[in-house]
Amino acid sequence: MQLELRHLQAVCRIAEAGSLGAAARWLGVSQPALSAQLRRIERVTGGELFVRGRSGVEPTPLGHFVLSKARRVLGEMDALGAEARALSADVPLRLGCILLVLLDGLLARTDLAPSGREVAVDLENSVTTLVRMLGAGRYDAIVYGEVNDYEVPLPGGVRVRTVVPREPFCIRMSERHPLAGRSRLDLADLAGEQWMTLVQDDDGGPEALVEACARAGFTPSLRYRITDRKMQHDLIAAGRAISLSQPTAPAVPGTVMRPLAGTPVTGRIRLAWNRASVPSHQGELLHRAAVEAYLANVDNNAFHRTWWDAHPEAHPTLG
Repeated sequence: MQLELRHLQAVCRIAEAGSLGAAARWLGVSQPALSAQLRRIERVTGGELFVRGRSGVEPTPLGHFVLSKARRVLGEMDALGAEARALSADVPLRLGCILLVLLDGLLARTDLAPSGREVAVDLENSVTTLVRMLGAGRYDAIVYGEVNDYEVPLPGGVRVRTVVPREPFCIRMSERHPLAGRSRLDLADLAGEQWMTLVQDDDGGPEALVEACARAGFTPSLRYRITDRKMQHDLIAAGRAISLSQPTAPAVPGTVMRPLAGTPVTGRIRLAWNRASVPSHQGELLHRAAVEAYLANVDNNAFHRTWWDAHPEAHPTLG
């Protein structure tokens, strides 16, 4: 048997996952099949590549050597694929996004004309779907959010850049709400409200909201889960629900935005791209476009501008 790229990918995935079971699930094969494949690879390389440790499988000295070579070969193949696609100006970069405030501005800034490449954009309601399609090559890049400490697991072979490391979620409510006159809200004061559930349920958002409300002494009533922005805003304006919102969200007639004391729920916006289809300079162009789209919305709400100016550590970093 000769080693193939799929064998190198399997070895790298085992090392990254830390266990055969997790690696098999990611690769879409059974654990016995992956174990058998690993044994065949080890016969070719001449010895064990992994041993079982306290926290899963760990590379042997031979394993570290093979991994270093495998990553170099796979990196070169990624670069070959990216550069070949980049030379094909008629092949658009396929970008998947969730519904973020910066999306509208990003669509206006995704012209990669300096590289001679157009961008085709699709909107998804699931971060899991975005990641799966990135791993399958259906998307070349994705823009997504993470809430509080949750980190979205990503496939191998991708580059990740943080667009915005931290932003404080706020509350959108009816302008006729009894608390609408306050400049800042305590989460505990919202105990009896009907909540609009976050559209994405796999970015850590619902869990973060429930945990924050639990610390405030109540369990939120998550009544609505609606993907249509206008319908969301109509229900809120009518006083039938309140919702968490990005602080950069624009004004909507009949509603107001109010910050939460103590910033109990925060978000993070990230960009990931497939190194096999997106050269580094194109990824950086896309990252800059996303950053600029976010910055264009910072002044949508005066309270966020005040918070933003007081938290330089939350400002994006451009390469």
